[in-house]
Amino acid sequence: MGSVEGRKALVTGGSRGIGRAICLRLAAEGADIAVNYNGSEAAARETATEVEKLGRKAWVYQADVSQVAACNAMVERAIADMGQIDILINNAGIGSSGIGRPTLTEITPEQIDLVMGANLLGPMYLCKALVPHMRAADRSDVIMISSVAAQSMGPRMGVYSISKAGVEALAHTLAKEEREHGMRVNIVAPGLVETDMGRKLISLLPGPDDMRERDKTAPFGFVCQPEDIAAAVAYLCSNEARYVTNQRITVSGGGF
Repeated sequence: MGSVEGRKALVTGGSRGIGRAICLRLAAEGADIAVNYNGSEAAARETATEVEKLGRKAWVYQADVSQVAACNAMVERAIADMGQIDILINNAGIGSSGIGRPTLTEITPEQIDLVMGANLLGPMYLCKALVPHMRAADRSDVIMISSVAAQSMGPRMGVYSISKAGVEALAHTLAKEEREHGMRVNIVAPGLVETDMGRKLISLLPGPDDMRERDKTAPFGFVCQPEDIAAAVAYLCSNEARYVTNQRITVSGGGF
């Protein structure tokens, strides 16, 4: 029996990268999965197919999480299709590399809206829409996928760091508000991970563009993989973490 046997999870940004790895790990541990995507339906359906190969049910929902109406409509459809949802993974987001890593004095209002909408407003909208429903479950979990950028505050990471610091504030507050309802709320904060976002980021940074070259100087001799983040998420949603809430697990090999 898996660690989340019989539970049902909504994973935003579940079509690729960290989100896809989380979908597959939770499915392997026994959960049915709602795969949210914004751009690529084909990629989301590939994730859903892999979930079903693991013997679990999968649903696919398109929604731009930066839009409150889209979040509300997705939650309504997911509850109608799935019944009781008891895990919410707020993973969808846009990295600093997605807007070209401008400084805070160079950034445009459109870039601010894009990053803050996906990274902070999306989790806020989804929590507002789904958390009241999740209270009915015996055990429920909300996981925010943050970043080491919320602590390192590096140059040219400004609005991204701000958005991730905000989502951590959201998690810490929600954890205190919802504990009485049996809900655990925690944060997983990755460093550099080998994903499309990670590859785009290193292409804009000093040093090699090849992840295998980055392995040579990475902690433990390898760049973090999406499955490493998914493992932390699975632990936090498991009974082994039944007494863990309002916490942040940094998955960065011990450094920024």
